[in-house]
Amino acid sequence: MSEKQRVIRLEPGGAADNGLEKMDLDPADFQSELPEQYIHVYYEDEDLGLSVGVWTTTTMQEAFGPYPGDEFMWVLEGRVSMVDGDGNQTRVKPGETFCIRNAIPISWKQEGFLRKFYMTYADPNAPTPQIDSASGGVRVMRADELQAGMQKMETTEPLVIVGENPVQHDNIMFTNDAGNMYVGMWDSTALDSEMRPFPWHEMVQLLEGEVLISEADGSEHVFGAGDAFFIPMGTVCRWQTHGYVKKFYSILEPTVSDPEAN
Repeated sequence: MSEKQRVIRLEPGGAADNGLEKMDLDPADFQSELPEQYIHVYYEDEDLGLSVGVWTTTTMQEAFGPYPGDEFMWVLEGRVSMVDGDGNQTRVKPGETFCIRNAIPISWKQEGFLRKFYMTYADPNAPTPQIDSASGGVRVMRADELQAGMQKMETTEPLVIVGENPVQHDNIMFTNDAGNMYVGMWDSTALDSEMRPFPWHEMVQLLEGEVLISEADGSEHVFGAGDAFFIPMGTVCRWQTHGYVKKFYSILEPTVSDPEAN
């Protein structure tokens, strides 16, 4: 786990001083020839089973079996097909965002190069669930469809607002089986929040607007539409916007087994 919790901007090439590292692959994990895969992990908590980063692959098809964790992904380049046991395919195109349910029986089929941002959660202390069907286990996020189901929020939590309360809406598209990871879309009018510890882990893909996030040490981060970032739980920060903002998000809440939850 990171020693100090900080706001992390996700870059397609990895952190400027590290780039991407070539992965060592096991042939048993593939039903195709071995691809070349590279990764940069921006944040990892092995005890929790959380990983956030950028990953690339060349053409390949993974072995069919239970998917290793709940995962939220934004495809930056390339396209992928998720293939179930009956040969049905869910196709994800460049620029699309999707999530996969832990342990569904499925195979990742890749034709050509792909690059993605990801947030994966796989509890190392939990047994792999026995799931017979991949039906409904791959969800592609479509902003227009989610917009139709947005509900007005009755609270601004976890933000503690300074001044006038904004108008906010939310639509949770996916909740994992463990009940502690949520994927959805959120929007808000202009807001200003108090400097407080962030109560959960969150990866954000900003769709509209601009947000300024300040940290307790005076660091400032400006994110606009098309940016992605990650906020580890416990990061002391303040959110400010001067107008409307909309985001896709993936949230992992603390549980009683998480050391940081105590």
